[in-house]
Amino acid sequence: MDHIAIMRNFWGLTDKILNGRKEIESRWYSIKYKPWDCIKEGEVIYFKDSDEPVKLKAEVNKVIQFADLTPNRMKEILDEYGDDDGLEKEKIPEFFEKFKDNK
Repeated sequence: MDHIAIMRNFWGLTDKILNGRKEIESRWYSIKYKPWDCIKEGEVIYFKDSDEPVKLKAEVNKVIQFADLTPNRMKEILDEYGDDDGLEKEKIPEFFEKFKDNK
């Protein structure tokens, strides 16, 4: 199955994917909707910035899902995966504040 990931332009995420700075795509939803339990290893994701055409194509290498997150668990996930998700270390606290209430 193919998937499309629409990225926020102002975060510059597709550029981070292109230059190898971002190797993980994460979704911090408070409600488990697609692609939760729908995306599998070997499938294809097309990436695009909002209001722009598709820019990138990638194959899913691995899927990890986390549920029922507490603030402490979110911090652990960000510490472990934040760099590969394209987050600069100094930006992790700001990112955490934006998404800490998504459980």
